[in-house]
Order: sequence, then C-alpha cells, then structure tokens
Amino acid sequence: MAGERDVERGGAVVGDALPDALERRIGHEARERLRAARIGIAGAGGLGSNIAVMLARSGVGELVVADFDVVDEGNLNRQHYFREHLGRPKVEALAEQLLAIGSGTRVRALRTRVTPENARGIFEGCDIVCEAFDDPEAKALLAEELLTLPEGPVLVAGNGMAGAGPASEIVTRRVSRRFYVCGDGASDVGATGALLAPRVALCAAQQALLAVRIVLGLEGC
Repeated sequence: MAGERDVERGGAVVGDALPDALERRIGHEARERLRAARIGIAGAGGLGSNIAVMLARSGVGELVVADFDVVDEGNLNRQHYFREHLGRPKVEALAEQLLAIGSGTRVRALRTRVTPENARGIFEGCDIVCEAFDDPEAKALLAEELLTLPEGPVLVAGNGMAGAGPASEIVTRRVSRRFYVCGDGASDVGATGALLAPRVALCAAQQALLAVRIVLGLEGC
C-alpha cells in the first residue's frame, strides 16, 4: 500500500530491574502469561495510545500498533503524546514511549490505514485486538474482517466515551464469544462536541484490563 511504513522495534530494556520488579508485583505465572501474549491495537489515538501504555506496563510481550495519522495540537488533551511529538507519526512517537517503559515489550509499529485488504494480515497471530478507531465505518470493517475468521483473535472494541458522564456508565459488555465492547454505548462526540481525558482513559483502561484478564485466563472466551 502506498505510504505504508513498518517500524519494527525490539524489546529493549532500560536496565534489568523492571522485569524482575514486575514479576515480584504480579507473580511468576502472570508474568509469563503476559510475556507470551501478542496483542494488536487498531488506532493510536485517545484509546489506542493509552491502551498501549497500560499493556506495556503490564508486561505484554508484543504489541502490534497500526495507525496512519500524525500527532497534532488537538490530540494533546487526551492522547498519550507530548508537545515534542507534534508533527510526528503517532506510531513512531508511541513506540518510543513504550520501549522507554523498559518492560521488555516488543513493538511492531505500522504507519498505515487499516483496510479490508490488510486488516487480517496486520493482526495475524494476535491473541487479542483492541479496536481504537474514531470512525464507525473503520470499526465495522475491523469487526467484519476479524470476527468472520473461524479461529481469529478476540476483538475488544470501544464505543461511547464522549462527554462528561459519570464513570459508572463506562462498562464492559460481552457481545459474543470473541467480541467485547467497552464504553457507554451511546455518547457521540458529534452530539456532545467533547472528548475529555478522564472519560477516554476510563474506556481505554477497561479495554486494557479486559485484555489482561483474557491473557490471565480470568475471562472466558
């Protein structure tokens, strides 16, 4: 695809202390389960960037992140970027942050738009894919491509995190064996005109937590 760029980053560790410290915090079995997991993230904006950071801090072994966009001023109120990242591809700026966490997470950062033609190939081999798109059509195409695979990944989608509604409205719902949706299921940025960091992060945290629970065998699939 024209304009597609694959930025592969190794699992560099800052010092040797963090993986051992993480194991002391979560236990050997959980550490090994998470280390063996490969999780995809479709979109690196408000949901995706925060999901990625939380999964890296949790010790997930490999993250595959796909996004075509660059960081701009309008992203800084809710996305995991800083002024130094303005104008840079989101996946590159995010990959640097994930590696700097030093958890040993390997990052495959793909600067590309996810399409019906490439969706399956991008997330091939992933145990779980976290959907983090803004566009409803992009959400639908990802679900169509991944959920119609006989033995495809679990899809964890986000739907409804706009506005300043109470935290209790952000919930996780199981739609089918391999499909979960996190959010309030209703709020739309087009109607409210607002995307606030706390509510977006709440939804991202639910998606990341669900992914961790699935990896740890705490959530049936």
